[in-house]
Amino acid sequence: MANNEAVSGEMTIAADLRRDHMLRAALEVIAERGFPETRIADVAKRAGTSPALVIYYFKTKDSLLTEAMRYAEDSWYELGARRMAVIDSAARRLEEIVAMTCLPQADAELPDSWSLWLDLWAQSVRHPEVSRVRQEFDAHWRDTIATVVRDGQETEEFNDIDPADFSIALSALLDGFAIQIALNDPVVDPMRAFQASMRFAAQSLGFEWRPAKGKRSGAPVKKPKR
Repeated sequence: MANNEAVSGEMTIAADLRRDHMLRAALEVIAERGFPETRIADVAKRAGTSPALVIYYFKTKDSLLTEAMRYAEDSWYELGARRMAVIDSAARRLEEIVAMTCLPQADAELPDSWSLWLDLWAQSVRHPEVSRVRQEFDAHWRDTIATVVRDGQETEEFNDIDPADFSIALSALLDGFAIQIALNDPVVDPMRAFQASMRFAAQSLGFEWRPAKGKRSGAPVKKPKR
């Protein structure tokens, strides 16, 4: 019995690794070609497997997109959680969230996800399955921001504003900048988006923030004036 359980566990791990490998391949292909131009055969070739096996795991092309995005999102939040765990200031944690959103090109640990998000948004208009996943991601995104705001209010770093309202405003601002970043806009570059977002956050939450010359982070955050 013990041997059978060990074999079953090894088979499960192997299946999970195979699935993750296909998801990473899908993310690479979609980022390069765009979702409309991506074929199951392209993902299979990149993953070094057969189209039949990709279909076995994901059933449809839409499901492959949503699962690839879920994989990217989970990776992003796992990295964010590790970074937040060693930051003792809510204002600095919020700054890290904004930096991870606006400045992914400077960080090799982060997937290039904004072009993927453009595909997800476009597909969600006409595909209910994709739309449900998009709503789930947005809810998680806003809740992440609101949690940091509540933490900052408990430590009196932030003013007493509605965390949910602020999370809606900041997430919408960041998503808008994301479009400019994904399109390589010549005016709204990643650093400008980062600094504008931080100025909005500082003004809304009542803490001081100034961009540090030549660095990603701003000046030391001070306790807001009440």
